[in-house]
Amino acid sequence: QVQLVESGGGSVQAGGSLRLSCAASGRTFSTYATGWFRQAPGKEREFVAAIIWPERTLDYTDSVKGRFTISRDNAKRTVYLQMNSLKLEDTAVYYCAVQSYGYSRRSDEYAYWGQGTQVTVSS
Repeated sequence: QVQLVESGGGSVQAGGSLRLSCAASGRTFSTYATGWFRQAPGKEREFVAAIIWPERTLDYTDSVKGRFTISRDNAKRTVYLQMNSLKLEDTAVYYCAVQSYGYSRRSDEYAYWGQGTQVTVSS
């Protein structure tokens, strides 16, 4: 089992920045990839970014490339999502999730999820 706790959400004006954190506990050595997803009201959950461990590869959806950065602090067992130049359309509940085997952007391939943190971007 892996437990995930997100934090760092909040309200910010368009153009501003937030940094989300995802703290992991439990069987974290079994993590192959950690991803961030988001879900806006009335929309399906969508992939945002991921960090894949063996290759230390980063993956981003096109809409956040150049604005968001995913990173990890091994000692703290925490994955971060630095979000800059936020737009109104970034408003959503953000979730972190862990895959134990292989890598995919599909949310149903992720076995463990946090509770989510709300990000609201206003004009």
